[in-house]
Amino acid sequence: MAGVGDIVDRLRHPIANPVTRARLRVEQEVPVARRGPGWDRHWRELEAYAEPTGEWPMARKGAGTPD
Repeated sequence: MAGVGDIVDRLRHPIANPVTRARLRVEQEVPVARRGPGWDRHWRELEAYAEPTGEWPMARKGAGTPD
């Protein structure tokens, strides 16, 4: 549970990435025990997609692709 200092800090410095904001809200509702093995990777990929200069590490040539 977040302390008052954490809440004040979030109000002073809002999170720009909408996916990160959504992730924080969803993680308040979904217990860790119910999160699957790809949970973090899924969110990181979506966060990168929402960033204006998002970098997709697996999309680089030779990194997980047959090219």
